[in-house]
This record gives sequence, C-alpha cells and structure tokens, in this order.
Amino acid sequence: MPPSMKAPHRIGQPITRREDRRFLTGRGRYADNTAPSGILSALFVRSPHAHARIVRIDKKSALRVPGLVAIYTAEDTAADKLGHLPSISEIRDSEGKRHREPSHPPMSAGKMRHVGDIVAMIIADTLNQARDAADLLVVEYEELPAVVTVAQALAAGAPLLHDEAPGNLMCTWSTGDAAATDAAFAKAAHLSKLAIRSPRQIAHYLEPRAAWTAYDVPDDIVTLTLSSQGVHIPHQLMCERVLRVPKEKLRLVTEDVGGGFGPKYQVYAEAALMAWATRKLSRGLRWTCERSELAVADVHSRDLVASAELALDANGRFLAIRVKAEANIGAYVSMFAPTTPTTGLTKVISGLYRIPAIHVEFECAFTNTVPVDAMRGAGKPETLFLLERLVDMAAQETVRPPSELRRLNLLKPEDMPYPTASGYTYDAADCPRLFEKALQAADEQGFAIRRGNSEARGLRRGLGISCHLHATGGIADEHVVVAVDAQRVLAMVGTQSQGQGHETVYAQILSAALGVPVDKIEIRQGDTRTISKGGGTGGSSSMIISGNTLRRAAEVVIQRGLELAAERLETASQDIAFSQGVFEVVGTDRRVSLLELAGGKPFHGESVFADKVESYPTGVMVCEVEVDPETGVTRIDRFTAVADCGVVVNPRLLAGQMHGGTVQGIGYCLMEGAIYDEENGQLLSRTLMNYALPRADDVPSFRIETISTPSPNNYMGFRGVGELPTNGAPAAVANAVLDALLPLGVRHLDMPITAYKVWRALNPRE
Repeated sequence: MPPSMKAPHRIGQPITRREDRRFLTGRGRYADNTAPSGILSALFVRSPHAHARIVRIDKKSALRVPGLVAIYTAEDTAADKLGHLPSISEIRDSEGKRHREPSHPPMSAGKMRHVGDIVAMIIADTLNQARDAADLLVVEYEELPAVVTVAQALAAGAPLLHDEAPGNLMCTWSTGDAAATDAAFAKAAHLSKLAIRSPRQIAHYLEPRAAWTAYDVPDDIVTLTLSSQGVHIPHQLMCERVLRVPKEKLRLVTEDVGGGFGPKYQVYAEAALMAWATRKLSRGLRWTCERSELAVADVHSRDLVASAELALDANGRFLAIRVKAEANIGAYVSMFAPTTPTTGLTKVISGLYRIPAIHVEFECAFTNTVPVDAMRGAGKPETLFLLERLVDMAAQETVRPPSELRRLNLLKPEDMPYPTASGYTYDAADCPRLFEKALQAADEQGFAIRRGNSEARGLRRGLGISCHLHATGGIADEHVVVAVDAQRVLAMVGTQSQGQGHETVYAQILSAALGVPVDKIEIRQGDTRTISKGGGTGGSSSMIISGNTLRRAAEVVIQRGLELAAERLETASQDIAFSQGVFEVVGTDRRVSLLELAGGKPFHGESVFADKVESYPTGVMVCEVEVDPETGVTRIDRFTAVADCGVVVNPRLLAGQMHGGTVQGIGYCLMEGAIYDEENGQLLSRTLMNYALPRADDVPSFRIETISTPSPNNYMGFRGVGELPTNGAPAAVANAVLDALLPLGVRHLDMPITAYKVWRALNPRE
C-alpha cells in the first residue's frame, strides 16, 4: 500500500516512534551539533569557593591572549542594567508574607555564594584561546565561612548569604489543619514515627546544556538556539526581567533535546549572557556545558530533611499524619524552588489512602550550594519514600502484613473525586483494582518460596510495595494551530519534547481525529517566531495540555472543512458527514478527502487550552530484591509496576516512560547522591567518577501493566505518566531492601541505600 493510502492510526495503538530513525542514524538536531562554524566561543569562569568576596579581578594578562575578543564581569552587566534570574512560583507564610527572593543577577557583583557561581564570561575565536585567557585571569578572593545544610544555615550566628534574608531563612510555610491533626493523634491507638534525610540529586542527561547565537544586524535581532524544555517561558523572562529588550528583538529556538527532566526548564545565566553579549559584539557565539561543569552549573534537586508521624486507630485505620520538614533551597531561589518541596510534598502526602487529618510545616533555607529546583517528580519521590516507609513501619509495629495494612486504608472508586486533608482533590482512581492487579502480577503468593530459595544460597530476599501517585502540573499556556494543505497536516504546539515522543503521539491524536495517516502529519515546536504561545514541557502534562488542545483544534479543522466541502460538493454543510479523512454527502457517492479539499484552498483550525491541567495518575509497584549480607550488595530480581494513566495514546511509549522513570527512581534509591564537604561547601561528587548512575546491569526486566480510569478534568481523559514511576520506585526498592534486612535487625536506612551503607548497618562494630 503506498504511503498516501496508509490507514489512520487509532488512539491506543502501539506504533513505533517516528523520531527514532532520525536519532539512531545520527541526524538529530541538537544545539551543539547545529552551531555554525566561524562563530566565537564563550567560556564561563566560575567560583572555586562556596562563599567568598571578590577582592579584585585583573584582566591584563588574559587580554593579551591571541584571539581573545572580550572579558565581561558583573561590572559590565550592571552597567547595562541587566535584571535578575527570577522565580515564577511563590509561597506565603501564615501572615501572608511572600517568600524572600534576594537578587540573582547573571553574574554576582562582589560575592560568590556557591561553587560554580559565575565570575566572568570570556569570549575568543576558539575555545582553547578562551581557556588560555581563563588561566591568565587573576581573581583574588576573600574566602568566607560556608553553610551546606539547613541545620547549619539556620543555626544562631550562621554566616549570612544574603542581607535580604536574615537568618538565611527563605520562608516558613504550613498547610493543613493543625487542631484536627492534634485531636486525631490524641485519640490514636498507635503512633509510628520516621525521620529521613533525602539525598540531593543531579540530572546527568545525555545532552548537557548548549547554546549558540546569531545576530541579524539590519533588524537588530538576536537568535538564541538552546537546549531547553520550551522556549516561550525563557523568552518572556529574558526579555522582560533579565535583558529588558522588546520581545521581537530576541528569538529563541529549540530543536531536538537529549533529556530535560526539569533542570532544562530554567532560565540560566549562561543563556541570558549569550544573548546579551551577542548584541554587544554583533557576533554569533557558542557554548557547550562540559560534563564536569554541569554539576555546578545546572540546578540540583531533592535535599530534604523531614520527620513524620502516622496515627492509627485500634483497627489499623489511618487517622492523621503530620510532617515537619526542612528544604535546602541552595544559594538562590530558582524558577520553581518555592513550591517544589512544599506543595510538591503536600499534593501527595496522603498517598492512595484515606487520611482524615494532615498538617505539614516547612522551613526553607539558603545554603552555599547549587540552587535546588524541580527534577522528575518535583518533591514527590522523597515524599512517597517517607510515607511508604512509614506505612511499612506501622505494619511491623502493629504486627500486620504491609499489604493488609495498605488494603485496609486504600481509597475506593466511590470516594472520587477525593478531597485530601492537605487541600488537593484527586480526580479519579480505582485504587483497590490497581493494588490487587499489581500483587497478582507480581505473584506475591509465591514470595515465601522464593525467599526460602534465596536463603538457601546465603542471600536475604525482601519484597517491597509502593502505592504512589503524581500531581500533574506544568504551565498551560497553550495555543495550537493545525494547518492543512494538499500534502500534509502541520501542527504547531507550545510544548517541547526532550525524548518523550511528542512527534509520534501528537500525530497519532491528529491521525485518529482527522483520518490522515501519521506520515502525512508534521509536528513543529520550539520557535518563538512561528509559534505564538507555549508553556513548555513539565509536570507530566504534555498530553493533557497539547493533546487535548490538538484534538480541539482538529475539530475546528473538521468544522471548517465541512463548510468548504459544502461549497465544493454544492450542498448544505448539515448534509455532509466526516469520517476517516473524507467528507461525504450522506446517502451519495459524492465525497472529497481532507487533503484533496485543502489542495484547492489551504485552511487551518486553532484552539487554546480549555481544560484543567491537574490530574492524579496512580500506580502500585512491587519489587523483590536479594541482598548479600557479606558484601551489602543489593540485586533487584523482580519488578512489577501497574499504572493508571487514564486514556493511553500509545502503550509502547507509555512503557518507555515507565522504564525510564523507574530506572531514575532506582538510581535515586540505591546510589545517587550529591555530596558536599560540610566544612567548606566543596561538591565532592562533581563528575561521573564519583557520582553513581544506574546502568543496565543494575536493573531487571520490568513487568509493566496498566488499567485505565479516565480523568474527568480534561476532554480526552488523559492523566500523565512521565513522573509517576520516578515517584514510586524509590519507596518500592527501599521497602524491599529493608524487608530483607528486617530479620537481621535493620529497621530503616536513608537513601541512597548503598552496599557500604547496608554492610555497615550489618557490621556496626567493624
């Protein structure tokens, strides 16, 4: 069958990803690969100290380097009145006061606040010449005492990062009903308690950040091509708050992106400085972040200290939970930092359970570390680790199987929509069905036999369960345009793929709606010149935001097509039916296809986002591990995940999201952690020599299954999937490891649960 005659693809078909041929044959268009030859190279000189004043900067020797074009410092950016890198979320304390947000200019004047803070920007003909100049640039520092943890930062007399933030406190914040929670605890038959310290995580995507620029002299327009999670938010913030230039004077472009996970959502100093310096020099520039630079240049994530108490009645039913937490914000307030740990926690602290009373208190503090912001899960993996570990401990203390305690407290379909005691409303879920399907698929009944077999080989086997969910978010500033001509359907969207397969699933939605084969559909993204609006991609919401809006725009196309077909077929539009890409006069053989109709007069349909972005995809994971007590090494033997993501467009892509998200959660649980020297603020895990990432032999084959409970909050019933497995996997793995170690007297270990940490817990005196 020729391509033009291929049938349209339905929602739910597991078609292969269209973009993979391009990626796998080396034709991906990544920022660094697309930079033209002959443009200047930029390099950023960064502070080697966590906390220091700049006494002086001497450029003389550096300026003599052949090929050196310019050296810029904070004096230059201040002279041009550049603004600061803003946060776009906020929290308020009990008195209604907004969080403190000290100035964060692209280059800090006078004082460095974390290792990696930008001191200077060097521009030369080649990167090696820029490196030579950096070696000759003299920067004299007065080193200051540093604080790394929240406890250090909030201690009396602690070194102060910002004059605008007394006591290094960004904000205190609370939510829930304290009185109701206290009353529930007062009548509880049992209390379980747990304190955790969640490790800090670094996103080591395959493609480090990169950017290059071009300058249109006659029109005074800078074009910045960069690796991002969407161009429109950075474009607005750079123009309005940092560069302070009219929007038409800056164009942002993003093509292919090799991983984002949250940190590529940011407006970074490097990108803003590239655009600024391009206009100053009237020359194009290029910059690519080096792998060793990434760890101090890109935002980190997690880094939470929290204690929680769970109250149960005599029958094991949950009565209340209360949490006290400390969030390490890092040196500055980055884009989503205020709400990432705070509302990120409260959206999911109820889990899949009925918990009638909840109270949460936070202190958020500045430290001399890289700023912390959203990464896949955005506050939820550490929260669900805390909750699900607490549920396991409550089961042990009340002598109940962990599965039975969960089963007793699960929400039911008739509870939906469920208003949680923390102030959020779950849209739809069938938690009992999800739970039973997961246990059956994991063969929980056969675990005892498998445990015995492991013990016969000198190994300890454990089974861990995680009931988890995600709260979809993202910026729903979407305006989709779907244009049709004789050759194709062209859709322009404001979200941005970083490997999720948007070109495939978006085309699949349009194919199902318009009856046009997928290979006749083109998806465009990532250009502020040709796409009017967009919130980018984050919060597991691309299908909710763009998917629904694409479908609505397709319906506008069909309606417009009915009018044009009526003219073409010389009848009234109400006499025409549309099906499988064809307009047909009902009861006759008079018909015209969509593309044929557009051949005479191209037309389009457009729509803006008109739904709720919030939904709550749910999941249950069951993990089995074997732990070698002689070495502390953990091997994941079996891993089952059942997810409820509402309507699934492409099961193949959903499975890929589940695999990738689960692996990130496994890495977080077992090995990842950004380690700082708490005396001087040096990042000790700066390279992949000392920051562990999961590899193929660290993970098993996954068993992935789904159920579907459509969300009532959006037109198509989508619920999101990208972050769901990352939220659930750490708790499932940790519960399995600690189930294996419980007979040996180990009740709890914080992440990362490394082999050494396990061995040390089993051999405390050695």
